[in-house]
Amino acid sequence: MTRVLQTERKEALSGSTRSAVVFLHGYGANAADLLGLADPLGEHLPDTLFIAPNAPEICNGIPMGFQWFPIPWIDESSEEESMRGMQAAVEDLNAFLDALMVDEDLLPEQVVLFGFSQGTMMGLHVAPRREDAIAGMVGFSGRLMEPDLLVDEVLSRPPILLIHGDQDDVVPIASLPEAADGLQKRDFKMCLHMFKKVRRMALLLMVCRLPWHLCATSLGCNAVFDVKPKPGAIALCVN
Repeated sequence: MTRVLQTERKEALSGSTRSAVVFLHGYGANAADLLGLADPLGEHLPDTLFIAPNAPEICNGIPMGFQWFPIPWIDESSEEESMRGMQAAVEDLNAFLDALMVDEDLLPEQVVLFGFSQGTMMGLHVAPRREDAIAGMVGFSGRLMEPDLLVDEVLSRPPILLIHGDQDDVVPIASLPEAADGLQKRDFKMCLHMFKKVRRMALLLMVCRLPWHLCATSLGCNAVFDVKPKPGAIALCVN
């Protein structure tokens, strides 16, 4: 049985929901962590609901923090416990997305996933394995988990935008080209942005200040990611 994910949300500015962005927070954070991004993004997406679920597990040692799955080198869990936790969280997130689309009367192509760190790992794992492609996936400071399995498990190919700082001390910058390699081999359309001399938390703090926006051609057909990097950013798009 899947667990029901508790959420926080900001309604569409227009009062009419025609699309949704689902924020997936990182390890030890919570639903409120990314929801502030709804304000700058909402200016460009007035018909979009922004919703953020808490991960299903309480994160030990971090008050008010949640985790999608255990991380062995942080919490001394085993690899087996980590993988079991991830698979359970994948089922929880898929159930959440299914219910969201029913409750809000949305199609998959009207939904975008937006993750940070462990939330990016979840989004990159879940999105390609859903039968109907979502509008797109945006991921900061994450990693593609189990890339070798993707070739046999991919069911859809939503466009993907990945952003990383080259001085990330938690998820190394090498995770960006590794994810790109795994996705490119499966013919995904993607854009990559690497920020030079930017540490992990600095990247998170910069998000609201960057002159970028997530655009959508009505977010009812396909998502178009339009990122305008500042000096110091290296960009690559693969169609």
